[in-house]
Amino acid sequence: MISGTLSTPPRSSSANETPVVYIVDDDESMREALGGLLRSIGLRVEAFESPNQFLSFPRYDVPSCLILDVRLRGESGLTFQRDITKTGLKIPILFITGHGDIEMSVRAMKAGALDFFSKPFRDQDMLDAVAHALKQDGERIAIERSLAAVRTSYSSLTPREREVLGFVLAGLMNKQIASEMGLSEITVKIHRGQMMKKMGLRSVAELVRKAEAIHVSPHHP
Repeated sequence: MISGTLSTPPRSSSANETPVVYIVDDDESMREALGGLLRSIGLRVEAFESPNQFLSFPRYDVPSCLILDVRLRGESGLTFQRDITKTGLKIPILFITGHGDIEMSVRAMKAGALDFFSKPFRDQDMLDAVAHALKQDGERIAIERSLAAVRTSYSSLTPREREVLGFVLAGLMNKQIASEMGLSEITVKIHRGQMMKKMGLRSVAELVRKAEAIHVSPHHP
């Protein structure tokens, strides 16, 4: 079970967007070997002897992945994978083990692991898997940042602008919206223009896509 915390805030990524690979393995020689391999291609590496050390380390807000040993001293990497998944930590996991078997691999992959390596493994296979994991995490971060920006712009709307947005999503024309809201058509146009500007929108199609992404529903009369 996890005795650490996952609430540690991520480090700022403004100064350095270099992806980072975290390693959790109680074998010092393996940590050093993996660290050297990954640093040789320009990646940042943070290595830990135990899950709790990893949990207490402020993570970078950049694409990352976790290389996790299945058999840790006094702990199970598979159990740790299950626990961090429950807490909502989103990070691709690559498992390594010196005692791998089919059952372990299946359990890890079903629980969301990206890959599973038995020691010894080919360096290139590990590098390819890490590259894939970092690409996947980079895409996740880009989507989350985009959604955060949409939510921020939506929260800046006035109640009137949100109401107009809902009617636009329902397919109403300005005249119909004016009738529903008890406003003049010109006032509706002003609210609509402000709403589109604040949301950074250029078309109704774009409005629909962004509204769906943040689960804003149409306002049907």
